[in-house]
Amino acid sequence: MPLQMKLSAITLDCPDPLALAAFYQQATGLEPHPESNADFAGLHREGEVFIGFQRVDGYRAPRWPAQTVPQQLHMCFEVERHLDEAEALLLELGAGRPDHQPHGAKARVLTDPVGHPFCIVARAD
Repeated sequence: MPLQMKLSAITLDCPDPLALAAFYQQATGLEPHPESNADFAGLHREGEVFIGFQRVDGYRAPRWPAQTVPQQLHMCFEVERHLDEAEALLLELGAGRPDHQPHGAKARVLTDPVGHPFCIVARAD
């Protein structure tokens, strides 16, 4: 019988944990963890995955889709809005949009302000 583990947290390396947490807070609406600081920041909400951000000296941004600096992690987020609208809002918050978009109209690949790739997909009704 499998162990049946439940994912409870994801932590991303970055040069400035508080700044990256602010980006994801605006994008997701998750709440800042009260003990967030310059070395480790977190976002949480009851029943959802905790997202952590840890300071790494000499941080090197992933180069997606190239693997010269591998992506190491790729998160996907369901969005309730039309993909074009969600993408525009995330770009305003500081996300980037790589030229390489392998999913056609069903998903968009974006990068957070420090280069981590993530996808947005329309929530299926």
